[in-house]
Amino acid sequence: MSTRFTKRAGGVSQGEFASLNLALHVGDRADDVRRNREIAATDIGADLVGVQYMNQVHGNRVVIVEEPSDEEPTADALITGIPGIALAVMVADCIPLLLKSDVAVAAVHVGRRGLVNDVTRSALHVMREMGAEHITAIIGPSICSRCYEVSEEIFSEVATLHPLAASRTERNTPALDLPAALRAVLESESISFIDEFECTFESLSLFSYRRDAITGRQAGIISL
Repeated sequence: MSTRFTKRAGGVSQGEFASLNLALHVGDRADDVRRNREIAATDIGADLVGVQYMNQVHGNRVVIVEEPSDEEPTADALITGIPGIALAVMVADCIPLLLKSDVAVAAVHVGRRGLVNDVTRSALHVMREMGAEHITAIIGPSICSRCYEVSEEIFSEVATLHPLAASRTERNTPALDLPAALRAVLESESISFIDEFECTFESLSLFSYRRDAITGRQAGIISL
């Protein structure tokens, strides 16, 4: 089993996407992105069959991967029970959530809409249906509550469903604490977790859409 959270450094992309951008949809050169994906796959392990990416839409659709493909299924959670297949979730402020067990692993895209749409529980449900009993979560880098300012309307929508998401910026404006809300969801499902949190907005070693707008994507990658 292997897990990794990539950062900006180590790739071939230029300009706003420098340098290990893994997303094809942000305006970067496709050849550079494909080379970056090869670099990321090599870093994960030599026994890898392939890395499956997804077309993320902030929903709760879960796709079970039995064979990696260049086609990116529309989903916000990928699951596989096949050793050697790696799963990737791309982010630039949302949470890359990796779930591991003896029989299956998952890569989950958890942003504010993912929290509202309950994508984490959707992924856990499918993993349990596949026979996973002892699941551990790994929470990767995302935007912190100090930096994630939102409107009153969005604040109310999310905080009503996830009270621990309620936060304030240093200027006392409405903000969301996505990691705190996710930890509460995991605890409610009796899932132990490893926290590798780092603020994407504050760290220049990470891509941040909120900070830069035109930028690349890092990824959380996991294989059984």
